[in-house]
Amino acid sequence: MDLRPHIDRFVRRFAEVEAALSDPKAFDNNQRAQELSREYSRLKELVATGQEYLKAEADLTENRALLQAEPPESEMAGMFGEEVTRLEGEVKRLTLAVRQGILPPDPADSRNTILEIRAGAGGSESALFAADLYRMYTRYAETQGWKVETMDSSPSDLGGMKEVICGVTGSDVYKRLKYESGVHRVQRVPATEAQGRIHTSTCTVAVLPEAEEVDIDIKPEDLEISRCRASGPGGQGVNTTDSAVQIIHKPTGLIVKCADERSQHKNKASAMKVLRSRLLERKVAEENAKYAAQRKAQVGTGERNERIRTYNFPQNRVTDHRIELTLYNLPAVIQGDLDPVIEPLMADDLELRMAALEL
Repeated sequence: MDLRPHIDRFVRRFAEVEAALSDPKAFDNNQRAQELSREYSRLKELVATGQEYLKAEADLTENRALLQAEPPESEMAGMFGEEVTRLEGEVKRLTLAVRQGILPPDPADSRNTILEIRAGAGGSESALFAADLYRMYTRYAETQGWKVETMDSSPSDLGGMKEVICGVTGSDVYKRLKYESGVHRVQRVPATEAQGRIHTSTCTVAVLPEAEEVDIDIKPEDLEISRCRASGPGGQGVNTTDSAVQIIHKPTGLIVKCADERSQHKNKASAMKVLRSRLLERKVAEENAKYAAQRKAQVGTGERNERIRTYNFPQNRVTDHRIELTLYNLPAVIQGDLDPVIEPLMADDLELRMAALEL
């Protein structure tokens, strides 16, 4: 695909939006001004990315020509070869970014996220794997400059986690994490296994775009709110006060509990945030069910009930079954280096969306 016409279109539209924002009358309508401001920020980044792409592509063409002009065994050929390899990776990354800009943006992509990790089949080993996944996402969030705030957690024996719910805030959180929603499977020898046998365990990961009050209308009479004493780690202040909050949404039967804060008010606010996001997920699932199969990779379409990824420790292997991607760098991935997994998933999703757009 020739990306130059699209980059030119970004530049023209950016100039139009910039001119519109320079008119004081644009701010007479606050909603319109906010829409223009968001589009301005998006287009500014796209124009910059487009210029980077054009320069990287030109540099790649030049270095390929220089490489061909050199004797294969010469020192200069080695230098040009290294530069070609680097630029090929850069062009690939920038191509993906520009192509993503061609499609209408998903409003949820810029939202903060509720991340829920639950132990599944496998007992204590599953809970240990849930703790591993929590650390993996926390470290990945650090590399992205995101903030992670634990809302509720349920520890298990041996340092594992039966369940953990946290909020992740930052730039493009849902855009990158939404592909993590599903069943994650681990294959390894547990620390408690005396005979060295490999066990298979699972955890469920749910990634929900944080809902705003305007997205979901929750009636006070539909809620049953109870307060109780927090349990587990957290210190004397948490465990000796009735600070934990449980909310039951009577029409759906959804139950949310938050207990990680000392303040009852903060726990109630966190619980309401999680409840809104789960209700929004249900709403999105109902809408997605009406559309084509390409949308089934999104949160809440039933894909969570299927295995999406396997972490095989004896083979040092990570396999994402949705796109048949296999990497042999398990230690790096489990330490939070998730981009080699997430970016191919983003590229695959982009191809599906582009194909749907053309159809």
